[in-house]
Amino acid sequence: MVGPISQEERSAAMTRLKIAIVLLVGASGGLIALHGGGGPAALVAATAGGLVVGALLTWYLTRIVR
Repeated sequence: MVGPISQEERSAAMTRLKIAIVLLVGASGGLIALHGGGGPAALVAATAGGLVVGALLTWYLTRIVR
C-alpha cells in the first residue's frame, strides 16, 4: 500500500510544478515569436518576457491558493 505523502515530497512536487509552469509560459512566448517570424533578438526577448510573466503568474497563483 501507498502511505500518505510527506511534507518534503509535497514541497518538492510543488516546486517542480512551479518550475514547469514558468518554463511552459516562457516557451510559449518564444514559440509565438518564432511563429510570427521574429528574428533571434525577438525570440530571446519573447522567451525572457514569457519567463517573467510565468514567474509572476506562479507567484500570484501561490498567493491566492493559500
